[in-house]
Amino acid sequence: MMKGRAVIFDMDGTLFQTNTVLELALEDTFGDLSTIGEWAGETPTETYREIMGVPLQVVWETLLPDRSDAVRQRANEVFHESLIAYIGKGRGALYPHAREALEFLAEAGCSIFIASNGALDYLNAIVSYYRLDRWITETFSIQQIESDEKADLVSLILKKFPHEAAVVVGDRIIDIHAARANGLPAIGCRFDFSQEEELALADIVIDDLLELKLITQVLA
Repeated sequence: MMKGRAVIFDMDGTLFQTNTVLELALEDTFGDLSTIGEWAGETPTETYREIMGVPLQVVWETLLPDRSDAVRQRANEVFHESLIAYIGKGRGALYPHAREALEFLAEAGCSIFIASNGALDYLNAIVSYYRLDRWITETFSIQQIESDEKADLVSLILKKFPHEAAVVVGDRIIDIHAARANGLPAIGCRFDFSQEEELALADIVIDDLLELKLITQVLA
């Protein structure tokens, strides 16, 4: 049976201020690689910021282009362990008004989902620490599908939870493309990792999550 309205959120750079833990976790990761002779030089934090939102495989292929899959796998494991540890220590942060926006949407009858290229244990750490499951119906990770296409992940959500209307909220082009591929409106967030040329392709651009109170305009 079709339900009412759904709001599908990206996590990094949209609800969660990834930059609050990103540099810390990257320093841990590349520090570890340096101890085994697989890295020398500065941590490529800015490179990661530029590609934020891409699948994890692409992340490590970009940051470690000349390293083996085994080294990339080690980096990924250390990185996520560090991220989760810092989240658990309270070093991360949600974007301003994230809780208020989620609460408003839930009380307005919207079903809320997460669609992210992040690892599921990392996403669940955020949801758990900030008790976002009070409002979020389910969290979906790119790990749950065979492709690396976020559009396919959004499609999975729509098939599992059919709704009369839905919208995708995110900060990068990958979120906008995921919306377009599924015939949905895209709301772009002008936050830390966003780029103006990408946001120009969104149906609506917001500077504060409280602006989502106007979301009924695109879910009508």
